[in-house]
Amino acid sequence: MDHTRAPLLEALADYHRLGRYGFTPPGHRQGRGTDERVLDVIGRDAFASDVLATAGLDDRLARGGFLSRAEALMADAVRAESAFFSTCGSSLSVKAAMMAVAGGHDGGLLVPRDSHKSIVAGLIFSGVQPHWITPRWDAEHHLSHPPSPQQVREAWAQHPDAAGALIVSPSPYGTCADIRAIADVCHERGKPLIVDEAWGAHLPFHEDLPTWAMDAGADVCVVSVHKMGAGFEQGSVFHLQGELIDPIRLSECADLLMTTSPNVLVYAALDGWRRQMVEHGHDLLGAALRVAEQARRRLGEIPGIRVLDDELLGVEASHDLDRLQVLMDVSGTGASGYQAADWLREHRRLDVGLSDHRRILATLSLADDKDTVDALVEGVAAWRDQLTDPQPARIHLPSPHDLQLDTVMLPRDAFFGPVETVDARDAVGRVAAEQLTPYPPGIPVVVPGERIDAAVVDYLRTGLDAGMNVPDAADPQLRTIRVVARA
Repeated sequence: MDHTRAPLLEALADYHRLGRYGFTPPGHRQGRGTDERVLDVIGRDAFASDVLATAGLDDRLARGGFLSRAEALMADAVRAESAFFSTCGSSLSVKAAMMAVAGGHDGGLLVPRDSHKSIVAGLIFSGVQPHWITPRWDAEHHLSHPPSPQQVREAWAQHPDAAGALIVSPSPYGTCADIRAIADVCHERGKPLIVDEAWGAHLPFHEDLPTWAMDAGADVCVVSVHKMGAGFEQGSVFHLQGELIDPIRLSECADLLMTTSPNVLVYAALDGWRRQMVEHGHDLLGAALRVAEQARRRLGEIPGIRVLDDELLGVEASHDLDRLQVLMDVSGTGASGYQAADWLREHRRLDVGLSDHRRILATLSLADDKDTVDALVEGVAAWRDQLTDPQPARIHLPSPHDLQLDTVMLPRDAFFGPVETVDARDAVGRVAAEQLTPYPPGIPVVVPGERIDAAVVDYLRTGLDAGMNVPDAADPQLRTIRVVARA
């Protein structure tokens, strides 16, 4: 296929060149009706390119085929059989994949317990029964690694009637599962594998990055181009191959969830990013990997900063690591990751992608270079130098056993059923009716339908005191928790 073409971008350029005007939404009419104060901040060009996808960019019957041709080019670029664009993020895409595989299926779905909250939302929407796969727990670093192929095999032995399996890889920390071996385990049973590869849009374009899910035999994978690519926020693609998932069912499930007013800016950026990656991606990502290696070395020289690398790999850890994700353990300074993140934002105008009780994460991309890395290294060094007597609030960290809550109800039934709000201390032993999710990375500690234990309540309450963010709790201070009402 001709990857010098970008059908959506070309159509948008033609829209401008022809001077089209629509008596249709959006009501701002390419910025004509937009407040000048808004234009001064957002820019006139952004509004000029915000047009309808059909009866706008394309005609009312989509006879130009701009979107379908762009999706075909994307699939060809990453060696998939087909691709679907989403302007609602991978949160939509992974729900569509789950529904296409397990919707209406009594056997449920194998799901790792360290899944993103969007996957839990998919369980609530669809009513699918999750069969949780316990992740591998790193007690030293207090983080989870993706499940091993053996754990997936054991899960299939316990739940042979499940419709399929889902794996999250890379994790928000950049750690990766052995997707090829896991796919083989699933395919031995004739069952599909979904990979939530939201952090892996860049993987197909350089051999020194972890293996791309389609190359490893996954049946469908979901990527967020806005995370590690060069798309707008909410730009997502899901890729499909093989015969285990019906492409029509997948498209129909996406249509159930998709907006009927997709943002052309998001579509066009996906199209342009694909062209950039095919033409220049290998060189750009090679340069980014070299920049990341320099960042890792220099950050590791700062006293009290430990850049995690090979210790994240091994038999009881992860299969591979995306080294563009620079994960720093700052506990050697005596301070917390929350404190480091807040200081860097306030004093150096630098934001990090993730912070927790002992770590901060700098996500590097093809956009980074020596100048941005210099700013990062100098900022972290300055934060370390200004520390005198750090006193991070103590967090009661639960054991792996305490984190494994018992699922006693379907997530959907617990969420939509009768609920009551109780004091957090009285929630111990009750069944959760809401998600409780430290964010980022967005992995729920409590899922609707799970029985809450005291260790998790202490963890979340003390975490909030230390700077943790739990944005989906009905009570942001977690003084109260929503639980399933007693009969």
